[in-house]
Amino acid sequence: MIEMNADASKPAPDLTARNGKAHVVGDTGPELWRRTIPAVFKETVAAFGGRDAAVFREQGVRWTWAELDRQVDALAAGLLDLGLEKGDRIGIWAPNRYEWLLTQFATARIGLVMVNINPAYRLSELEYALNKVGCKALITAAQFKSSDYLGMVRTLAPELDGAAPGQLQAKKLPHLKTVIRMGAETSPGMFNFDEVVARGRNTPQADLEPMTAALDPDDPINIQFTSGTTGAPKGATLTHINILNNGRFVTRAMNFTENDRLCIPVPLYHCFGMVMGTLGCVTKGAAMIFPAEAFEPESTLRAVSEEKCTALYGVPTMFVAELQHPDLKSFDLSQLRTGIMAGAPCPTEVMKRCVSEMNLSEVTIAYGMTETSPVSFQSAVDDPLERRVSTVGRIQPHVECKVIDENGETVAPGVQGELCTRGYSVMKGYWDEPERTAEAIDADGWMHTGDLATIDAEGYCNITGRVKDMLIRGGENVYPREIEEYLYRHPEISDVQVFGVPDAKYGEEICAWVVKKPGSDLDEQAVKDFCQGQIAHYKIPRHVRFRDELPMTVTGKPQKFRMREAMVAELGLTEEKTA
Repeated sequence: MIEMNADASKPAPDLTARNGKAHVVGDTGPELWRRTIPAVFKETVAAFGGRDAAVFREQGVRWTWAELDRQVDALAAGLLDLGLEKGDRIGIWAPNRYEWLLTQFATARIGLVMVNINPAYRLSELEYALNKVGCKALITAAQFKSSDYLGMVRTLAPELDGAAPGQLQAKKLPHLKTVIRMGAETSPGMFNFDEVVARGRNTPQADLEPMTAALDPDDPINIQFTSGTTGAPKGATLTHINILNNGRFVTRAMNFTENDRLCIPVPLYHCFGMVMGTLGCVTKGAAMIFPAEAFEPESTLRAVSEEKCTALYGVPTMFVAELQHPDLKSFDLSQLRTGIMAGAPCPTEVMKRCVSEMNLSEVTIAYGMTETSPVSFQSAVDDPLERRVSTVGRIQPHVECKVIDENGETVAPGVQGELCTRGYSVMKGYWDEPERTAEAIDADGWMHTGDLATIDAEGYCNITGRVKDMLIRGGENVYPREIEEYLYRHPEISDVQVFGVPDAKYGEEICAWVVKKPGSDLDEQAVKDFCQGQIAHYKIPRHVRFRDELPMTVTGKPQKFRMREAMVAELGLTEEKTA
């Protein structure tokens, strides 16, 4: 059952805070799909076979749904021919390439658990990820930007040089048997991606059907490592039901149909690309447009213009870069209608400019986390602009959320506390980490997000910071997000992050790292003067530093722990005792 236009005309559910508490329950009108990814994919192919499915502009690939289907089945059969079996973990380590997309749907077709590996990972991180979940196989690009993927794999597994493909026995990577590399060149001990696809081309589709029919929608199908903004990455384990329904409901909120064309510059390795993006499009028959292997503002704007995209995804920093492109007005953005800004706090001024300068009149904001598949809240296309720029919208279907205080009690509407989520979207758990899973998901099934939030009487949610981001200056609770939102109003500030550093007198002091707009001569005193008399004195940053760029994860989340570490070193402080 493909969701068609009729799905957009849904009755308005009661999403308001209940019983005088910050507790909301999503719409249960649309039936929750208990179906598998390949089952829905095949229905989309049957309905829209001749329409555009995927365009990878940098690789010159353009497939209809029928063509994509043939490629997926060939890869699935090829992977089976290599001896991989249902439940085996297979890593994918690459930027946004057609091989990534094929891997996503080929692994789902036969029940392999696809493991997303961050394209920015280096040696120790790669070793950790592969061993943590016991990857039996790895599909990898040859290189990307400054990363020599093949070189890193061979450093960890020098035994490849003397191994037959598929028979690796590596001391450091004991689970890994098979390495599949992209590109035309050959490498000792590795299969070539195109060779694996070719091996499967002669396998009749009917031979794959028994495996697909035996899949359970509750089977784990995907492992995504949390972004690593703090601590060692954890492998969030997600099912067909988790990610298929989430992609479906996210695109439903934007009134997607088969006529939409979504520009996807966000990375596929993250939920934003492969759940909200590819799976969302599959549930509607919409076209997926990939501008390039990695985000670059010009390639994104050009793709929107030339491919007549109706929707665009991005984290705030991506939209900022697009808005600042010197030739923004030369691109035809007239087809743009909607999209999502998510992945990090969305500055109000950036949102307003996207509406006014990029034709994104129905742009939405979404909030979630990898562990919840990811989206829990999303604004509606017809929400008043003020609501769309000041909140993350209202609860998604079949999801339940509440805000709790330090004692675990649900707070009143408008009161800040920790956001908790429950429902179909909550992961099965962190792979092979029952203790860390129990710390995150309580006995009643509530996922404790670690995010500070408020939910108002109408059910709109506002993310106010991270529980661990809050700093205490001289006994006053200070929430960095509040200061950041104020500083974004300065006409010469392009980006800003606020965090705490140790201070002998106050316990913590406030530091702001600022990215200036081109041509600005803004200095530290001018930033402080901008705050004077406008925000409480104890919220005014004591330390202001200017940077060309801020340390971020690949998905655009600020790494405040790196900023803090750098400032502690610069100021000659220590975490235990400050000078």
